[in-house]
Amino acid sequence: MHSLTDAVASLQKHFGFEDFREGQREVIGSILEGKDAVVVMPTGSGKSLCYQLPAMILDGVTLVVSPLIALMKDQVDALRARGLPATFINSSISDSEQHARIESLRRREQKLVYIAPERFRSSRFNAALQQIPISLVAVDEAHCISTWGHDFRPDYLRLRSVIKSLGQVQTLALTATATPYVRSDIIQQLGLNRPQTFVSGFDRPNLSIEVIHTEKEREKIARIKTLARQIPGSGIIYASTRKAVEQVGSKLKALDLGVSVYHAGMTDSMRIKAQDDFMSGRTQMIVATNAFGMGIDKPDIRFVVHYQMPGSIEAYYQEIGRAGRDGLP
Repeated sequence: MHSLTDAVASLQKHFGFEDFREGQREVIGSILEGKDAVVVMPTGSGKSLCYQLPAMILDGVTLVVSPLIALMKDQVDALRARGLPATFINSSISDSEQHARIESLRRREQKLVYIAPERFRSSRFNAALQQIPISLVAVDEAHCISTWGHDFRPDYLRLRSVIKSLGQVQTLALTATATPYVRSDIIQQLGLNRPQTFVSGFDRPNLSIEVIHTEKEREKIARIKTLARQIPGSGIIYASTRKAVEQVGSKLKALDLGVSVYHAGMTDSMRIKAQDDFMSGRTQMIVATNAFGMGIDKPDIRFVVHYQMPGSIEAYYQEIGRAGRDGLP
């Protein structure tokens, strides 16, 4: 059995931190004791470390179920930059590359693999999983499994049978927003075994929230231009449809602002370029549908604008939480 002493040593060695953030120690301790867990932590509070750190300590592979290609790429890039063995398997890579990555997992060359829930539709992929030594399944954005959740994804419902087929492997479910009903549903839908539940609060004291009343579209565009000019750092502008994203992006580009656009109707290569341009700072802002942002770890996001109303208060909380991950206002 691994101890918290091992975890602190690994934290310093692999991630360069001297100590845990609030809430992380208890979660990681529970995982190292072999228990299932449900974790609700605010966006930006370090949820991903709760499985990335145990992954470096546990003997086998940690399988991370993640709903968005953007999230996977961002996290795997960050892990590789630290020299940590991680990969992802999703629709953005070729069949031959997927096969090569599965082979590297069989050879225990990776400690973490990020998988989109849609992969589990493939019986061939599920059969390949049986040959990989998986020690932990981490279900990120776990609210997606719940019919009460604000971002329901039917493919998440396959996870219970996947976990069972892997020998009822230890499982960790993580999200930033889950009511007691949703937490209960997550436990039931995943078939978790007497999990410990950790809820570390929702307050983000460095965020300020403002409502700006406008009468015309051009006022919205003018406000965004002012934000971009006055506030150092980057920003996300959320619009509710692909068409609106394209229109807002065009209007902002016409004002000579550094803007990327991102939505699910674009090709994989276009989305990857838009994300890379924004993450690297080549563009100051990204105009996107809610397909962008989940798990994106860009510390200097200084403003998040909702050009149109988000779908729910939970979605709003998730989306504003992408700002100020560095703890600054």
